[in-house]
Amino acid sequence: MGDEGTVSSMGPSSEEMENCSSHSLLCRLTSLLLVLQLPTWVSADEFLVIGPLDPIVAVLGGNATLPCSLSPALSAENMELRWFRSKFSDAVFVYRNGREQKEEQMAQYAGRTSLVRDFLTDGEAAVRIHKVRAADHGLYTCFFKKGAFYEEATLELKVAGVGSSPQVRIDGPEDDGVRVVCMASGWFPKPQVQWRDLSGEKFLGFSEAHAQDAEELFSVEAALVVRDSSVGTVTCSILNPILGQEKAMAIFISEPFFPQASPWKPAFAVTMVMLGLLLFGAGYFIKREQTTKLQEQQKRENLRRAKEEDQKAKEEALRAGDELQADLDWRKEAYMVAWRKAQLYADWRTEQFQAWSVTLNTSSAHSNLAISEDKKSVTWKDTCGDSTGSFSVLGLEGITSGRHYWETEELRNL
Repeated sequence: MGDEGTVSSMGPSSEEMENCSSHSLLCRLTSLLLVLQLPTWVSADEFLVIGPLDPIVAVLGGNATLPCSLSPALSAENMELRWFRSKFSDAVFVYRNGREQKEEQMAQYAGRTSLVRDFLTDGEAAVRIHKVRAADHGLYTCFFKKGAFYEEATLELKVAGVGSSPQVRIDGPEDDGVRVVCMASGWFPKPQVQWRDLSGEKFLGFSEAHAQDAEELFSVEAALVVRDSSVGTVTCSILNPILGQEKAMAIFISEPFFPQASPWKPAFAVTMVMLGLLLFGAGYFIKREQTTKLQEQQKRENLRRAKEEDQKAKEEALRAGDELQADLDWRKEAYMVAWRKAQLYADWRTEQFQAWSVTLNTSSAHSNLAISEDKKSVTWKDTCGDSTGSFSVLGLEGITSGRHYWETEELRNL
């Protein structure tokens, strides 16, 4: 509340405010005093960073100083100071812990920057860029940090360079006039070209082309067609828009350079127009004939391709039929061979095995099984009991060696 009382005591009275319409200058001065008192309200750890309002102009090859200051005027010796381009990581200069931090600096500024420390304790710091290049042109941000609090400001550097003097030459007759060419190089930024006559009047109709070299410096070539033989002297001037400096060169065009008027020129022009129309018509007719021929040729090509595809499909179908027939013939032949082999070796068992006469063991037979007297066969007894399950009978003699076989017949009920 004490601070508020101080500010209000310094402000204008109600009577002064009523007279602001007639004393506008006094009102503005009073408002400015109020703004100047604002930093007293800010805490001791807070500050504002102020940069120059107007762009800083530097000449190619010279030095550029980028200043920033603190409000209130705090000492910046123990702060982190950083000047950077479009991104925070694009560092032009970094000052931290009382010394320059070169490892964070962009390569294009290495060895070309230094810190102006003369008024660092008063809250004023500046970075000086040596041997200014065209690429240094643009916006910069100065960043001041103390503890966790930081502020920044933006400033603009305009780089300007005056290049070579223009070279003017007569290039020859053109369009019933004389073509004059003006050339210059090594300018930055893009220069402005002006053509004037002897009285200072500007020529508006001329062509202009610009190009940049590896160092981003501009070269310009401007061409003017002078049709009035009474003009005499024309001047080409190259102007740097930032520095306001220009270089100029004049050339005198004597009347013999201008083409003389001739009565056959209109007739020649009409003849050329008629010839052009004839050539256009002939070209159109030839183009139409070529288009028709190409369309017919395309149709023939499509028919040929369709025939080839049909022939190919037929060949593939025949090939598939032949393969299927060959497979069927092979299977038939394999079947016939197997059938003949089966007929030839119908008694193969007698060659590989010995017949065995099985004698059944009556004591091992199930109660529902009846053993014949010769103990060679077994039949099923028709009883009322359960007929499900497994019923077996063992042989009386076992096989101890050799390869044997025996045959059985279907079991029948008694």
